[in-house]
Amino acid sequence: MVWSLREENFTFQNDAGHQVYVYHWSPDVESAPLRGVVQIAHGMTETAKRYERFAQVLTEQGFHVYANDHRGHGLTAKTQEELGRPGKDGFNGMVRDIIALGDFIKKQHPNQPLFLLGHSMGSFLTQKTMYTNHQNYKGFILSGTNGPRPLLHIGQNLARFQGLLQGERHASLLLNALSFGNFNKNFLPVRTSFDWLSRDEAEVDKYINDPYCGFICSTSFFQQFFSLLLEIHRPSQLEKIPKEKPVYIFCGDKDPVGDNGAGVRKLVKLYEQHKLQDVEVKLYPGGRHEMLNEINRDEVSADVVDWLKRHTE
Repeated sequence: MVWSLREENFTFQNDAGHQVYVYHWSPDVESAPLRGVVQIAHGMTETAKRYERFAQVLTEQGFHVYANDHRGHGLTAKTQEELGRPGKDGFNGMVRDIIALGDFIKKQHPNQPLFLLGHSMGSFLTQKTMYTNHQNYKGFILSGTNGPRPLLHIGQNLARFQGLLQGERHASLLLNALSFGNFNKNFLPVRTSFDWLSRDEAEVDKYINDPYCGFICSTSFFQQFFSLLLEIHRPSQLEKIPKEKPVYIFCGDKDPVGDNGAGVRKLVKLYEQHKLQDVEVKLYPGGRHEMLNEINRDEVSADVVDWLKRHTE
């Protein structure tokens, strides 16, 4: 059986009255047996379009793939000037958009298991979805993620203070530098400011040259993001995660977002403490932040497919 990638795009109106842009990738042989559906939540300052190559892998294995551009990202942002500006209650709104798309997917594919895969910022949105509205999902996959971390209150207060001084829509070079300024420190000498993303220079360059990637986010964005990160690891929230649903975590052991694996291990320990029954983790030696765009991405993608197959058989 030969599979090829087919893309279709559509929008839906969210609760803020904005059109959310969605990518749907599917096999072109609809009569072939399907394994399920994967919904992707992309990361900060990128776009869902970047998951097209991974979608090719998944569709070849019998999975439909859906991914939307989050608020303040990609084609969901009305203009380039709106990139990094998620709007009022934007991060909670991103989660609601994920859930709304999940509802749509279940109507389109009522008999297919649905998995939610979140990368980086999308992994934290996924972590919230795991305890707020998990009903549609058979399991969850987290990439480029992290567990609880210190100093978030300081960042939250700084973002709030800068917002008061310069406005909530102000593109914050300060908060951007404080959040990402040290991410390249383990990769000296560096070629670009985004070397921490991947060892594959071509992939880094593609990111840099994409007008929908690498933009500076607003003070409101950072304030809301820090609030999300503080919320998702509270014991009262973790207790709401269904214990029986499987979770797969994959990251590079040189990923600064996951504190070179230490933060990932903290997250796994949290899940174990809260009695989650099926948690798998894989840390790739030398891997940086975007394992789906790393030099060993074929191995990484194959491992994800293997996990999905084991949880759909």
